Amino acid sequence: MAPARFPLSTYRVQFNTAFPFVEATKLIPYWHGLGITDCYSSPYFKAVPGSPHGYDVVDPTALNPEVGTPEEYEAFVKALQASGMGQLLDVVPNHMGIGRMVNTWWADVLENGPSSPYSIFFDIDWDPVKRELHDKVLLPILGDLYGHVLENQEITLEYEEGAFFVRYYDHRLPLSPRSGAKVLAYRLDRLIQCVGRGHAPIEELQSIITGLGHLPPRHERDPARVEERYREKAILRKRLAAVVRDSAVVGAFITDNVALFNGTKGDPRSFDLLDDLLDAQVYRLAYWRVASEEINYRRFFDVNELAAIRVEDPVVFQEVHRLVFRLLKEGAVTGLRIDHVDGLYSPSEYLTQLQAWARREMAPSEEKDRPLYLIVEKILGKDEPLPETWPVYGTSGYDFMNLVNGLFVDQSSERRMTDLYARFIHKRLVYQDVVYESKKLIMQAAMSSELNVLGHYLNRLSERDRRSRDFTLNSLTHAIREIVACFPVYRTYVTAGAGGVLDRDRAFIRLAVARAKRRNPALSGLVFDFVRDLLLKQRDARTEEDERLQQQFVMKFQQITSPVTAKGVEDTAFYIYNRLVSLNEVGGDPEQFGLSVEAFHRAMQERQARWPLALSATSTHDTKRSEDVRARINVLSELPQEWRSHILHWAKLNKRFKTEVEGDEAPDRNEEYLLYQTLIGAWPFEELDAMGFRSFQARIQQYLAKALKEAKVHTSWVNPNPAYEEAVANFIDRILDQSRANPFLQNFLPFQRRIAAYGLWNSLAQLVLKLTAPGVPDFYQGTELWNFSLVDPDNRRPVDFSARRRLLEELQQACASSPERTALVRHLLEHRTDGRLKFYALFSLLTYRRSRPELFSNGTYVPLGIVGERKDQACAFARLEQDQAVVVAVPRLVTRLCADANRPPIGPEIWGESWMTVPSWNARTHYRNLLTGENLAPSLAEGRHVLRLGDVFRELPVAVLERLT
Repeated sequence: MAPARFPLSTYRVQFNTAFPFVEATKLIPYWHGLGITDCYSSPYFKAVPGSPHGYDVVDPTALNPEVGTPEEYEAFVKALQASGMGQLLDVVPNHMGIGRMVNTWWADVLENGPSSPYSIFFDIDWDPVKRELHDKVLLPILGDLYGHVLENQEITLEYEEGAFFVRYYDHRLPLSPRSGAKVLAYRLDRLIQCVGRGHAPIEELQSIITGLGHLPPRHERDPARVEERYREKAILRKRLAAVVRDSAVVGAFITDNVALFNGTKGDPRSFDLLDDLLDAQVYRLAYWRVASEEINYRRFFDVNELAAIRVEDPVVFQEVHRLVFRLLKEGAVTGLRIDHVDGLYSPSEYLTQLQAWARREMAPSEEKDRPLYLIVEKILGKDEPLPETWPVYGTSGYDFMNLVNGLFVDQSSERRMTDLYARFIHKRLVYQDVVYESKKLIMQAAMSSELNVLGHYLNRLSERDRRSRDFTLNSLTHAIREIVACFPVYRTYVTAGAGGVLDRDRAFIRLAVARAKRRNPALSGLVFDFVRDLLLKQRDARTEEDERLQQQFVMKFQQITSPVTAKGVEDTAFYIYNRLVSLNEVGGDPEQFGLSVEAFHRAMQERQARWPLALSATSTHDTKRSEDVRARINVLSELPQEWRSHILHWAKLNKRFKTEVEGDEAPDRNEEYLLYQTLIGAWPFEELDAMGFRSFQARIQQYLAKALKEAKVHTSWVNPNPAYEEAVANFIDRILDQSRANPFLQNFLPFQRRIAAYGLWNSLAQLVLKLTAPGVPDFYQGTELWNFSLVDPDNRRPVDFSARRRLLEELQQACASSPERTALVRHLLEHRTDGRLKFYALFSLLTYRRSRPELFSNGTYVPLGIVGERKDQACAFARLEQDQAVVVAVPRLVTRLCADANRPPIGPEIWGESWMTVPSWNARTHYRNLLTGENLAPSLAEGRHVLRLGDVFRELPVAVLERLT
């Protein structure tokens, strides 16, 4: 395999049935022409049929047949390589899809229990608190209570080719081999009486029953006995299939027995047979609502259809990565993005294992400790650094996304925006309180089983020490719940063995316990101290068993804080605290109201020093809003008084369209506040015809329906309130009604267009920053043009690549025909709402970036000072690498520059006497604007080389200046 390859830019694509390998192969010339160096692929291993995203992998050792054949994949890879492009693959090591019973590993576990070789693959507690689940797996797949479902004949027994199965709609569950004897032996004596003894097929059936009864039990762990079980059950299955095929008597007998086991509606006792048979299985079928309290396999967050896997086990690690490693060795894949790294037992050890494999299998490279380009999906908390001990090149870019977004939020209006929000919703929400309550709600409603398990772990530990044995189970469980609710980051990374507690983790644990104590003054602090000392590994372990239990508790605790935080913050609090929703982004902190230019510069200097090859994202498949939606909403922070005036007016106009549902107004004021911001951000630039408007209206309704459920205030995924949701959908219908005179739209649309006009410059500026600041710019499919998508599935809509390819060809021809760009830029600026201006900037800077890899990968980041009357309205820096240099300047807070939103913030009359310092080389140094083709010569002022901002932004309100001499 070739030495490590580092991308200069990535383009994220979503593979599924609608976008297979064949379609991706066609687009490689387009991506290459655009300047992209690496395709960033979503997971494409075999997934649950119809999966739109691929994160529900059912077989990591095979390609997804819905995405393409091995030959089509090979053609895709060869086309990438022919264009000199690499491939960054999204890998899912934390969980597998188990829905619809198409996962053969999971099915084997359900058939054979702990004796299955795949039982070690899944994080199953075979000896849970609930004793009835000993050596069983709770399967919460039923739509109603088990007894009701059973007696309604929704669960049925089936026979096929020597084996019995249980059918529940599209779930086809295996029957444990030994329990199949119950079906075969039922009424056998009566059959023998009818046909007489000595009947060969009946004797064969009796022999099969005897063989099934002698199979090693499902709790058998001895390898030889397990092998015997698998061998003999396969033989017995073939024998049964043969006797059924050859004997009509036996076939009819089994058919009749299956019918009897399936019971008769209206006769509850007739289902006793099937009930008894189901009780003998490895799994226990249950109502889906019991999952939160009794489930005994670890899940991805609270998704029952995604079962966590144990990649910490060497056998599991090798098997799960078998295909990944082959693709890496073949050079088909050149880097990995690790999904949900915080869900792993020990992220550090897992990442180290990947790099250790790469060191063994890859050719030597300059980065011997990190030969594989490896990035992680990691959400960092406020002031939380990525652990530098991890052998990775950084994160997938949420940290960058929120830094660059904050630059376009007006910090000076925080108080006014907070007061307006409180006035509008008639309540003053404190964000940290919202997070605290949301996390507690998640632990109660979705993850109480995990908390109960931790509580019992802790109880066992407390009972082993006379100093702590008086702590009750209830107080211990409560303490864990409170500490998790107060945890300031997604998780800690305490490891096994001596020491193993990083200073950063020690600080986070102490902070969480201190906060929990303050919120619970009535509870003894000794209980919290007991938990704290265990987490910090400061409690003496008297025996090896004590040490094992303590370690087990710490590691399980760490795997719980992350999903609780993710569900409590991203999927609950972010839909409740709606002060300025452009801040409510994955990895963001809605309390952080904007970012100063100085703080942005410091963050970029640190990024260049530590993580220069991390991804720089602004839109992803997981973002709550696209980059261009956020850019618009940010403008509201610059116009708090106008926003206040309009939103209060809209609320009065639209109050008549609200509906009372069970005493609640639908939508409530907080949801209405979210809706208006959403409309501001998502409204298209183009005029919509009737069909287009209906489509947009439906998108908004679908988004609000999801937002309501995520907030969990009036409705939720677990307890939907259709009447409330319908009332909100009707409200949207009414306020967007174009069939009549609509005072709301008459007032809303002019204001929205003004915000959109300003937001366009924010979008363009953040694009230029992403392309030139430290990091690897990542582009989500379709965002080359203005993109006003909302959270998934809205952001997974099909992309019109044909239009984009045509546009690229037009721009390539225009740029090749003349090095003079001014006329082209003026034309694009005049028609800026069609998206070609964004596309042009992207194309121009990507191709330049590809031609200067060292400058953008290794170049020093130098903040540049700005003086004059507009010093707060711009951000500028330089990238320097030996004799190469570029100077970058973008505007910010543009409403202060232009009272007329339709006027671009360009020219000396806008920027006045404002100057930007540029690096000094010699008196002859001058620059060429890569976007406009203009040449600029610095002046000397007070011993410094400077450029007038009015000249820098003469034709276009963003600038990337290449030093020529």
